[in-house]
Amino acid sequence: MATSDRGMIDPRDQLSVHRRKVVEVLLGSGFLATAAAFVYPVLRYLVPPKPSDLGSDSVVAGRVGELKPNSGKVFRFGNRPGLLIRTASGEYRAMSATCTHLSCTVQYRDDLRQVWCACHNGKYDLNGRNISGPPPRPLEGFEVQVRGEEIFVRRRQEA
Repeated sequence: MATSDRGMIDPRDQLSVHRRKVVEVLLGSGFLATAAAFVYPVLRYLVPPKPSDLGSDSVVAGRVGELKPNSGKVFRFGNRPGLLIRTASGEYRAMSATCTHLSCTVQYRDDLRQVWCACHNGKYDLNGRNISGPPPRPLEGFEVQVRGEEIFVRRRQEA
């Protein structure tokens, strides 16, 4: 650093040191922000979301005759979607319609006779077990009861 004839540091040199530190801080914080922008989505992909509470224990999912054999429909189960399926043999099955990978809503594919998640091509069987794709665990299964003309779905009771 240049000094004046009195032995003091030239103010212009102090200003250039200050500017250099500002540029270093800006570049460093820009690098950290870029690294976080790359790491965060990878972590969200690798760590599946925690299952949330569905709210109520029992809902009316539909009416008898509403579903043809080998079809399905999404219904509200508390604050989350549920999936009611009528198999080709006429049996009713129900499960959570929230994919265990990234919480997308799944749907029944009658051509595959499987439950399918369109987000990343995850597939589940008719019992909700994950059979291909990125889903880390099965869908939560529900009990189905037909009472009169209504189809009731409720959470399975833990034994």
